[in-house]
Amino acid sequence: MDTVTINAKGISVSLDLAVGHIAAMQVEIDGHILKPLHRAPWVGAPRGTLPANLPEGTVRLSGDFLCAPFSTSDVEPAPLHGWPANSEWDVVENGAIAGGWRAVFRLRRKVMGATVDKVFTLRDGHPFLYQEHIFSGGSGAISVAHHPMTAMQDGGRLAFSPKRVAVTPATPLEPDPARGRFMLAYPARATDLAHFPLAAGGTTDLTDYRAEDKREDFITLVEADHGGPGWTAIARRAEQDLVLVLKNPAELPVTMLWFSNGGRDYAPWSSRHLGVLGIEDGRAAVGHAASLGDNWLKHEGVATAFALAEGHSVSFRHVIGAVPFAETEALGDIEATPDRLRIRAVDSSQKHVPYDAEFLRIGRSVPA
Repeated sequence: MDTVTINAKGISVSLDLAVGHIAAMQVEIDGHILKPLHRAPWVGAPRGTLPANLPEGTVRLSGDFLCAPFSTSDVEPAPLHGWPANSEWDVVENGAIAGGWRAVFRLRRKVMGATVDKVFTLRDGHPFLYQEHIFSGGSGAISVAHHPMTAMQDGGRLAFSPKRVAVTPATPLEPDPARGRFMLAYPARATDLAHFPLAAGGTTDLTDYRAEDKREDFITLVEADHGGPGWTAIARRAEQDLVLVLKNPAELPVTMLWFSNGGRDYAPWSSRHLGVLGIEDGRAAVGHAASLGDNWLKHEGVATAFALAEGHSVSFRHVIGAVPFAETEALGDIEATPDRLRIRAVDSSQKHVPYDAEFLRIGRSVPA
C-alpha cells in the first residue's frame, strides 16, 4: 500500500495515496495509545478474492476520506463517492512547520473541472488532525462530505452538538432481507434523538450504539443554530476513549450517520463489518443530482452543494481526534476556547485538551 505518514508530538496520520483514505491514525496522550479510526477487515486481501465490480474506495475502505460528490456520481461519471475517494493523490508539500507538521496532497483527476487539494496539519501535543479541502476552478456545483469511520468492540454512547431534526431517506440501505437488515423506520423524522421511530414500531435512542443490534442504517442530522462548532463525540466502551469529530456548521451543515454493524450479508461485507459508525459531515443530499436538485434539505433552508467557478476557490475544514475517556463517565457537552477544547461530563467534571479553535473559523460567511 502506497502510504505517506506524517507526525507531530503525540500524533501520527497515514494517507493511502491510491484512494485518498486515511489508512491509520494514532494518538499518544496521558500514557494511552488511541486508534480512533476504522479499517475494513478485507483491506489488503488479494483483489481476486473480492467482487470484480467493487469500487476501489470500497476495496481500500479506511479511516476518513473526501466524498465529492457524496454517494452516487450521477452528474459527472465517477465511482461511488467520486474520484477523491477512489483514485490517486500526489504529495505536493510535506514538511515541518513551527510546532508541528503540514502536508498537501493533490488529486490527479479533476472534479467538475476543479483541482482538489487536501491539506493535513498536525500540531505538537494536540490530539487532533486538522484538515482542509480546497476546490480551485471548475464549473457547476459539487456536493461534499467527510467520511470518518470508527469501530466499537462493545458499542458506545454518542453525543452531539444541538441538532434540529433527524431524518431517514425514503428507503433503507438494505431493503432485501436476503441481503441484509435494518432497524430504523424509512422514511421518518424526529426532533428528539432519543426517540427515533423503528421499522418494527416503537422508538430507539440514536445516542446508544448497541453491539447486539445487527443492522445497516443511515440517517441525516441537521445542525441547529447555536453559534459554536458542530461536533460528534463517540464514547467507546471497550476502547475507553472519546472519538471527536468537529466541523464548521456554515460549511458542513449536516451530519449523516452510517450504522454498519453486521447488517450486510454479501461480499465483501459478509456480516463481518461490525461495530462501525460513519460520521459523515457534509454539504450534500444523497447523490450528486439530488444535491443539485429540489431536495428536502433545501426546503429546510440547508445548502447541499458548493458552487464552482473558474478563477475562484472554495474550501471547508474538519477536525478528527481522540482522548481517553472512562466508561463510567457520561459526556455532558464540549466547548471550544481559543486554545483548548473543554470536555465536560454530566457530573460537572472537566478535562481540557490543546485545540486550535481558530482553525474552523466559526462565524465566517460561506458562499452557497
